[in-house]
Amino acid sequence: MSAPVSTVSDAIQAALATVNDPEIRRPITELGMVRSAEIGDDGVVRVELLLTVAGCPLKDKLRSDITAAVGTVPGVTGVEIEFGVMSPEQRQELQSKLRGGGASQEPVIPFAQPGSRTRVYAVASGKGGVGKSSVTVNLAAALAARGLSVGVVDADIYGHSVPRMLGADGRPTRVEDMIMPPQSHGVKVISIGMFTAGNAAVVWRGPMLHRALQQFLADVYWGELDVLLLDLPPGTGDVAISLAQLLPNSEILIVTTPQAAAAEVAERAGAIALQTHQRVVGVIENMSWLELPDGSRMEVFGAGGGQTVAESLTQTIGAQVPLLGQIPLDTRVREAGDDGTPIVLAAPESPAARALGQIADRLALRRESLLGKPLGLKPAGR
Repeated sequence: MSAPVSTVSDAIQAALATVNDPEIRRPITELGMVRSAEIGDDGVVRVELLLTVAGCPLKDKLRSDITAAVGTVPGVTGVEIEFGVMSPEQRQELQSKLRGGGASQEPVIPFAQPGSRTRVYAVASGKGGVGKSSVTVNLAAALAARGLSVGVVDADIYGHSVPRMLGADGRPTRVEDMIMPPQSHGVKVISIGMFTAGNAAVVWRGPMLHRALQQFLADVYWGELDVLLLDLPPGTGDVAISLAQLLPNSEILIVTTPQAAAAEVAERAGAIALQTHQRVVGVIENMSWLELPDGSRMEVFGAGGGQTVAESLTQTIGAQVPLLGQIPLDTRVREAGDDGTPIVLAAPESPAARALGQIADRLALRRESLLGKPLGLKPAGR
């Protein structure tokens, strides 16, 4: 005896509820994407699905996920999917739902709100060429591999390189005024390079840089992130100042090499925290040494720069600034970055990957500050 139609229909809806939109990462039933789902006398389920935009690049992913989920329902002999497109009103409703407010609600930066639990790390360096971007993408991949929800903002507008290093070659999708960031290796990422033609140069001044950073933070749908990393341009210019204004609760990670000249410049980048009132989480020394085949180490860029920066910033700021780790030179870091798979994933047992993983562990396990947060305490009655 076949199951009642209502029971099968409920099972089909339950199966559809297990399918997440690949970009938004929430159930398609919750997002209002399933217009109808009916089973015929022949056991074939016909699903009408509304895409957020025409020509959605992840249509095939949705097709395979829906087919796999609904195909497991007893009594279903096949699945046919017809794709439609949301109306402007439906997209507006979806945007309102994602932002958690009314349709007229203005975009806000969720990470700057008092109740935000996202840890925001701005990865900075005094000068270019110290491997700041490779450190950023590897920390992001390592944190995501540990089960955290991670996002990366490529805030190095002029020298954007994060999408290549993460293998994020997709284009952002727009839902009304919201931007859905591409994902790679479990990391959501946004970069100005995703909006420029080819390898075109970006020639902007301060106000435009500020607006771009503001849009990356407010207009992009990040969801519930545990960690947000921002790859800052070298130095203490407009973007670093804008970041302090837009995300006053962000914390700074300083990347340097052992070289004395690089360390001196890195100290200046960290000392900006005195003016912006941000916390310096620690110093990361990159390219610390080269391990030779006989087991010895060649200190290509000298030694001690990272520790020097940490001690100097501790004295300047008046708060403990630790040396979080030292990352050895490894050609595989460069190769993995060029291939779009960070070394923490491509060669997790390599010395560089282990050092990066240890730093990620320290950042992931850092206790959350209670400063400025309501504790929910009430005075005891008499």
